[in-house]
Formats: sequence, structure tokens, C-alpha cells
Amino acid sequence: MRILITNDDGAGAHGLTVLHAIARELSDDIWIVAPEMNQSGASHALTLQVPLRYREIGERAFAVRGTPADCVIMGVRHVLKDKAPDLILSGVNHGANLAEDVAYSGTIAGAMEGTLIGIRSIAMSLTLGFDKSGLQHWKTPMTYGPEIVDRLMAREWPHGVLMNVNYPDLAPDGVSEIRITRQGRRDQGLDIEARNDPWGDAYFWFAFDRRKTNPPEGTDLRAIADGAISITPLSMDLTHHVFREDLAQHFADPLGGERPAKTAG
Repeated sequence: MRILITNDDGAGAHGLTVLHAIARELSDDIWIVAPEMNQSGASHALTLQVPLRYREIGERAFAVRGTPADCVIMGVRHVLKDKAPDLILSGVNHGANLAEDVAYSGTIAGAMEGTLIGIRSIAMSLTLGFDKSGLQHWKTPMTYGPEIVDRLMAREWPHGVLMNVNYPDLAPDGVSEIRITRQGRRDQGLDIEARNDPWGDAYFWFAFDRRKTNPPEGTDLRAIADGAISITPLSMDLTHHVFREDLAQHFADPLGGERPAKTAG
């Protein structure tokens, strides 16, 4: 099995080393094509206005001056143009990719691009920041990752589906179970922190609220809160099919007819 791995934290990220170790448990034919620099939050951006450049950084390893989506395209269409990969792994991200994170995440975008190309793709992320002692439990994805990938690859997937795997901020023996989940929605969001530089000019950072909440059962957020590994099948089809059918009935009458009267106020 030929495996292409990428990430959004950059070619020097520790999570990429962990992902390579996971892939080595499954195959000897492993290739790395990852961003030259950190691309966290880049989502599914493509580099269109400047040329792409890449360099070899090791055996079967390349760094691209671009986004995770760029890396997957470069990996499949150029580096591995003689033989396409059978699997694309993206991660292991420094931090969870849960709920609305999937809209911003470059890690998810790497798996999305692979899915668009027609290659089965899995994104992996490790929750960080909740361990009271400040530890980062990279042994957890290394312990469970190979079997998760192996079991996922043993099943057929629907067209246009990618897998989003999140590990809790726990040591391997603290993981409660594996849950198949749906995408959740946080009751918190980004804030903006305003500061001043030494010259008195304002600058801003996005700030993340890391407080624990009580998410609904069945969601990726709930699984991580309960110390479980979350596996969420994500669809590239963003259509809301139930409301599409409702709108189709609403627009069934041809345009140009009598419009409803405007209400006051």
C-alpha cells in the first residue's frame, strides 16, 4: 500500500513524525509532502497567484511552499505521478479538529483534497491543552492509530467521504473507547484580543476559549469530553438535502407570478 502523508503544522512538526510512525506500521511505501511553513487555519486554500516551489528534505520527503491542499495535489500529480497513493493521511494535528474546526482546518483540507482526487483520506488530530500537568500524549495516536487506519481501510467507503479522527488529551491507558460520531457545534467561539506594539500601534490576535462544556451525546465533542477517540465520517457534499426539498416546493411556481404582499415593519 502506497501512503502519502501531509499536515498543516509544517514539515518540521512533531505530529508529522508521529503520523510517519503510524504509517510505517502499515506499509514500507511512504511519502511525505508537507507545507514548508505552518499553515494552521488555511482551510482548503490553493496557491494560485504565485508559483509553487518545493524541495527535498529527506528520503521520500518534500516540503512545499504552499498549503496542505497544494501539498496533496503536488504529491499526487507530480511527486507520485507514476503511481498514485492508495491512502492519504493528514496530521497528526497539534490540537483537536472538532465541530466547526473542520471549516478552518488545513489538516481536514488535506484529507478533503485527497477525497476530491478520489483517494481514501484520513485526518488525525490530538487534543491538547486539557492535561493538568501540561503533558502532550503523542503515544495515544501512535498506540491506536495503526489499528484504526487498518480497520477503516478494511471497509468500503461511500464516494466523497473522508474520515476525521480525534484523540483525547489522555495517555493510551486512559482512553475509554472508540466512538463513531457526528460533527458537533460548540457553544463558544473565537474572540479578538487587542494589544499594542512597542510603538503604540494596535495589533490583534484571535483568542480561543478552552473552557470545558457539556456537548450533546453522539457528537465528536462529547466523545473527546468523555475520554474517547472520535471517528467522524465527513461528506464533501455540503448540500442540506431536507431543506433543498422544501425549497424546491417553495419555488415550484414559475417566476414572474404575483408576489406576496409586503408586511408592515
